[in-house]
Formats: sequence, structure tokens, C-alpha cells
Amino acid sequence: MERVTPLAIAVLACLFERPMHPYEMYLLLLERKDDRLLKVRPGSLYHAVDRLAERELIVAVGTEREGNRPERTTYSVTDSGRAALSDTLRTLLAEPTPEYSQFTLALSESHNLPGPEVATLVRTRIALLEKDLDELRVIDAMAVDRHVPRLFSVGLDYTLALREAELTWLRAFVDDIDSGRLPWLDRILTERQDHR
Repeated sequence: MERVTPLAIAVLACLFERPMHPYEMYLLLLERKDDRLLKVRPGSLYHAVDRLAERELIVAVGTEREGNRPERTTYSVTDSGRAALSDTLRTLLAEPTPEYSQFTLALSESHNLPGPEVATLVRTRIALLEKDLDELRVIDAMAVDRHVPRLFSVGLDYTLALREAELTWLRAFVDDIDSGRLPWLDRILTERQDHR
């Protein structure tokens, strides 16, 4: 089984729809807000296209030139590209893989900062995530208004659910720090010294 990177998944998925050139794929991914799901940069997308072509998962099917612009090569997905995409999706959907979140690490080590400072920092994060959630809801409403079949927005649905759950947990975490229900390291150390 040949697995592909997240950006290669996006490229192959675009080419499942129809042959297109890399810049067209880039614009389509931005239009669909897929840049919220993975890092999409023109340079990295062109590099992914080159790697997929080298591996014969996609093939050039033509070139075109508009005015003074450089030639644009149009690509199509090959049968082995379709198989690689299908195999990768099957694996990613069925098998959980560790995703090493820097934020989870920061939470695990947050006891190294004063509790009130951690609460303030997390409140800042909450405000930014609330803004992001509002943007996600606008994107979702636009999809509904355009009558986009839900099947094509399940990734957005999942992201919304994760963001809402994350905000609920973070608000409770800050409340636990503020109320003292989550004793902070300085308090734990003081209590230990008092028991000696």
C-alpha cells in the first residue's frame, strides 16, 4: 500500500474531480477553505505535484499558455494515484494515529508557570478560538446557503464539534484554576511543607 501526505491527498482529491493545473488546485482549495484543514502554500503544492508525478500517481495531460503568463501543465490522476488515495483514506479513517499537539504539551507543563498567569493565557486562547468558531460557523452557513450536500462538509462539521468541545473544556479548566478546585503547584508545595 502506498500512502501519501495530507497535501498529496488534497491534490489527488482535486484531480479525482477533473484534470487541472496546480494553481487551479490551489485556488480551489482556498475557495473550499481547505486551508483550515491543512497547510496550503503555492510552493508546497507545486512540490507535492512534482513528487506525485515522479511516483506516477498523477500524469501531465497537457499544457496551456494565457498571454504572457508561463505555461501551465494540467495533470490527471492515474489508477495508481486513485489506489494510493483510497488506501490512505481507508487507513486514516480506521486507524487512530498519535498526533503530537504542542498545546497538549504546554498544558502538561503549565504547572511551571503561576496559576493566574496560565488562566490569563488560556483566556486569550479562548477568545481567539471563539473568533475562529464564529468564522467556522459563517463558512458552515455559506455551505448551507449554497445547498452544498452535507457529505462535502463533514470535515467542517467535525472541526466545529472539536472546537466547541475544546472551548467547553478550556472554560472549565480556567474556572477550576480561578476557583481553586485545581490546586496549583505553589499551593501543593506549601501544603507538603506544612505536613512535614
